[in-house]
Amino acid sequence: MRTLPLFPLGSVLFPNGPLSLRIFEPRYVDMVSRCMRENIGFVVTLLVDGPSVDRASSYAAAIGTEARIVDFNRLDDGLLGISCLGASRVRVLRSWRESDGLNMGEIIDLPDTEEGPIPEQCRYLVDILRRVYPDLGEPYAALEPRWQEAGWVADRLAEIAPLESTVRQRLLEQLDPIGRLEFLSPLIRIAKTDA
Repeated sequence: MRTLPLFPLGSVLFPNGPLSLRIFEPRYVDMVSRCMRENIGFVVTLLVDGPSVDRASSYAAAIGTEARIVDFNRLDDGLLGISCLGASRVRVLRSWRESDGLNMGEIIDLPDTEEGPIPEQCRYLVDILRRVYPDLGEPYAALEPRWQEAGWVADRLAEIAPLESTVRQRLLEQLDPIGRLEFLSPLIRIAKTDA
């Protein structure tokens, strides 16, 4: 069990996926400083049902992804920009708010089930990802493709496919990589047919 800062967002981060953020709230500037100083990550959790975690109707999902800061810079508007990479899936066991407003949580890592070969009926998903991958731009250029890994392929497709955040969250919570591919297969087949 570890204790890490929580960063609720309206989007889902997957392991090995890129995330760029503009940081402007003092509590999150302090969080970034702490993460850099202590060489720790922070947990990105999906903010469900509302634009702000401060609203009574909103809550953060219990399963998220640890984000590790890989670069930072000052943006043209003077704000802090950070580039992150998703690490492991995690479950938030308990959360609380510090006096400065920063959300903290006790977390455990959720390892994927063991990788197996990509099922034949899902191989076309690898072909689709290979075709679009060069067009994904800068954040993906630094990622080393792992075409034979069902989890890596499923997570990249879940990031880039036009899915609702609640569907992405379901995929994040699916620990079986083959299960993620099988869940995506009909969704992407439908999108491919509609195009």
